[in-house]
This record gives sequence, C-alpha cells and structure tokens, in this order.
Amino acid sequence: MVLGMSLATFTQLHVVISLIGIVSGLIVVFGMLGGKLLHGWNGTFLAATVLTSVTGFFFPFEHLLPSHKVGILSLVILTIALIARYVFNLAGGWRRTYVITATLALYLNVFVLVVQSFLKVPALHALAPEGKEPPFLVAQLILMAIFIGLGVGAANKFRN
Repeated sequence: MVLGMSLATFTQLHVVISLIGIVSGLIVVFGMLGGKLLHGWNGTFLAATVLTSVTGFFFPFEHLLPSHKVGILSLVILTIALIARYVFNLAGGWRRTYVITATLALYLNVFVLVVQSFLKVPALHALAPEGKEPPFLVAQLILMAIFIGLGVGAANKFRN
C-alpha cells in the first residue's frame, strides 16, 4: 500500500498527474511559441509536474534508481522555473530562464513517458527489451531534437 491506497491505484494516480503535466506543458510551450504566457496553464503545468516528481518517490524501492535521479533533477529545474515565474515575474533574464527550465522539465516528463512506454507496451518492449537498442535510442534522440527545437523557438518568440 502506498499512502493508504493500493499500488495499482497509486500508479494510476501518478500516471494521470503525469499526463496532466505533459498536456498542460505542451500547451504552455506552444503558448510561448506564440509569444503568450498562459497563466492558468502555467500553474497547472508546474503543479502537476512537481507532483509527478514528488509522487515518484512514494513507490517502493530499495536503492536509488535512475528514475529517482531524473525526479531530483526535475525538482531542481522546477524550483528554478518557479522562482523565475513567481518570484522574479519573468523580469529580464528570468523570462528566458523560465522558458528553458519549463521546456526542460516538460522534456524530462516526456522522456520518462517514452522510457515507460518501452518498458510497458509489448510492441515497443519487443523492439528494445534492454532499453539500449537502436529503436529506443532513436526515439530518445528524436525526442531530444524536438524539444531543443521547441525550447529555442520558445526562447526566441517569448519576449517582453
């Protein structure tokens, strides 16, 4: 049991929170590509993405896993994004800092989605059972290229 609920129920909750973070994060990034700050969506994205990282630590484990390292990195990045957005109100260089950290936090969330997809979806797992095979690496390289493009585009379009 995790937090008084079954592991299956907790996993479903974690997945739903993650998907809310991903969908709202995509809306936020595409808003920034259009030069717009979508206030409500930003709050939803940041809250859901923080919750995704935090709830990841409530799964049973015996030692520090790669997923925990990604969660720690995500929380550090999200802390910077929250400071840029809510403490410095995107003033000056904090605007670009927010774009970079928000995009990076979203990338990490989608990165984990791809990893989990290769672990849990039988057809994908058959292509890369160890998570080191070319189909997995190609998927992650394509994902990284997409997010670099989104981040650079958003940083250039989301100006004062």
